[in-house]
Amino acid sequence: MNLEFTLFDWGIIFLYFGLLVFLSWKKSWEDQDEEEFLLSGRKMTLPAFVATLVSTWYGGILGVGEYSYQFGISQWLLFGLPFYIFSAIFAWLLAGKIRMNKALTLPEAVSNFYGEKAGRFSALPIFVLVSPAPYILMLGFIFQYLTGGSGHFLIYATVVALFSVLYVSFGGFSAVVRTDMLQVVLMFGGFILLIWYAHIEFGSMITLWETVPDTFRDITGGHSLQYILVWFFIALWTFVDPSFHQRAAAAKSPKTAQRGILISIVLWSVFDFLTLFSGMYGWAILGGDLSEPLMVYPYLANEILPMGIKGLFFVAILATIMSTLDSYLFLSGQTLGRDLLAKLFPNTANNRLTRLSVLAAAVLGILLIVIYPSVIDLWYVIGSVMIPGLLIPILGVYLRFFTLKKQWALPTMVGSIAVSLIWLMLGTYFNNEAYSYIFLGVEPFYPGLLVSIIFWLIGRARHDDLLEKTDLMKDKITSN
Repeated sequence: MNLEFTLFDWGIIFLYFGLLVFLSWKKSWEDQDEEEFLLSGRKMTLPAFVATLVSTWYGGILGVGEYSYQFGISQWLLFGLPFYIFSAIFAWLLAGKIRMNKALTLPEAVSNFYGEKAGRFSALPIFVLVSPAPYILMLGFIFQYLTGGSGHFLIYATVVALFSVLYVSFGGFSAVVRTDMLQVVLMFGGFILLIWYAHIEFGSMITLWETVPDTFRDITGGHSLQYILVWFFIALWTFVDPSFHQRAAAAKSPKTAQRGILISIVLWSVFDFLTLFSGMYGWAILGGDLSEPLMVYPYLANEILPMGIKGLFFVAILATIMSTLDSYLFLSGQTLGRDLLAKLFPNTANNRLTRLSVLAAAVLGILLIVIYPSVIDLWYVIGSVMIPGLLIPILGVYLRFFTLKKQWALPTMVGSIAVSLIWLMLGTYFNNEAYSYIFLGVEPFYPGLLVSIIFWLIGRARHDDLLEKTDLMKDKITSN
């Protein structure tokens, strides 16, 4: 579908990138202390907290469009409801404790609680978990479309990823927060405009609801119970996601973190409503046979939006993706640089290692999209392998019920991740269907989680162990 773009539309896009550079620039970037660079000095206000959390957690916008165009309302069941539930639990049980914890990063919290080896190993799966690969992939497709399909999407993906590396490295977490405050306004404004013009073009949402196929109105989307449950388990990502931990740790107070997450849930539900009906309008207006359903939002915008508004909507798409890309680049960079490489190169400044690792994270992301050129598959593969091994050890840092004995934390992570990875590889090898990873009728997430639960039942910490851990953490905090 050929894009009809004017110089005015292009001007809006270039203005957006200029604003990103302006907002992220910081003259004294080399002089920031570590807490300022990583957590904005732990003084983030409620509006900033909500803006950066809402925009960061919704970067997979093209994947959401692909799903809603194909399956309709079940988007809410798979990609909405489970994340609302686990985010609310995170706010209730974890947010305040994370804010009061002295650790600057998630691997550091694991290290302080379970020991240096466990903390150092946890940095590896966390580094992969926050890979920016899905967001680099989406930006590559967007810019390939914007330029009329000339050039390979991988070239555009690389250029935009390196641009993000540049402005994230300048300002650290403060730059991420400042740009996210702009981007959350753009993402909501763009989709409100798209819905409005789709309403004018096709008719009301009631008319749309009566027009779409019955499968679009089926809350399950025709999927099996096992498949639906996998996405509910993948939503446990919330508990181990470093972006949630980072923002809770950076909040001005524990109450700011808790209230901010609850407000974010409300805003996510509103945005889910906008994206769901935008995808369904795409089916009704463009037809149900798009060869690239991943691009339904850009195609719909090109079809129905006038000059200027069209450029603004594409900025909204870019803002939604880049808000997550820059956050994940920074998180993966700090995980690799500060929590792993700094242990190997103790004489090098942590901030400098973090900046170099941001570049390494971008390179890894580009390699991953070559192997898995699908947003939903990237989420599925990364989540299915990494979450089972991280879930119980990380919950155990903050919740006594899940706490492991110190010597069991590392085996739990290694064993669970290894089993899920092997199961995924076997499913890939023996399954003739593309991008299907089931082996022996079981998704790879489940055996990894089962191993983690077994290790937890065997190595669960008792009262005396917890007292010993508390004393160890006090000693580390005092020495720091």
